[in-house]
Amino acid sequence: MRYPPTDFQILNEIYRRYYPTFASFSREEQTRSAKVLVPIDIKSIAQHFGVDGDIVFGRLYYHPNPKYSYTQADGLHVTFFRQQVGSDRHCVQFPLLDAVLAKLREERTRELRTTWLSIVAIAISFISLIVSVVRIRH
Repeated sequence: MRYPPTDFQILNEIYRRYYPTFASFSREEQTRSAKVLVPIDIKSIAQHFGVDGDIVFGRLYYHPNPKYSYTQADGLHVTFFRQQVGSDRHCVQFPLLDAVLAKLREERTRELRTTWLSIVAIAISFISLIVSVVRIRH
């Protein structure tokens, strides 16, 4: 059985695929309803990870969307993921996606650093133990 993709993997793949679309927005030749809301192809992303499209949709709609959506002081509600924006389907709020992905990347780097430092500490302890045992026997 294949493991489901992590939030980091899904969001990173969306960012990788759709950053050029976000950056190339033109008010003169609009290809979508709004610059910050970028429509994504959930089925294509799901195929990339070898999972059903409803898994990717559900992950975006039920997890990051409620977690990262917020209401500004002026009452404007900013949503992470929207099912429909004008004629565009399955849209992510790209600047918010960028911020969330940066935070996840930072957390991942911190966790990896901590893990590697722990592994090095265990290796040093193990080597010290072996050196101590060898010295005692001689």
